[in-house]
Amino acid sequence: MLIVVVLTVRSDRVDDFRRFEAEAARIMARHGGAIERTVTFDAEPAAETFRELHLVRFGSEDALEAYRADPELAALAALRAAAIVSTEIWTGSDGPTYG
Repeated sequence: MLIVVVLTVRSDRVDDFRRFEAEAARIMARHGGAIERTVTFDAEPAAETFRELHLVRFGSEDALEAYRADPELAALAALRAAAIVSTEIWTGSDGPTYG
């Protein structure tokens, strides 16, 4: 299963965001998930936030739910909340290849 996640991040908390994402990716791997790709969108230099897209893969819905329920991930909630303003999530599957 593929998940597209767009995170809106506080520009002044980028170090917290990177720390959270590194820990979340480590926990994700324990449940068979992985961040396959990230894309950071350019923001104005003085912008209070920026956006980052993550393409995430899990083997199943059960694996995703196990990741979300992981107590170690829950322990990172305050760090996440300090850095991330909002999260948009879409789930899907591999589509056709073009080219």
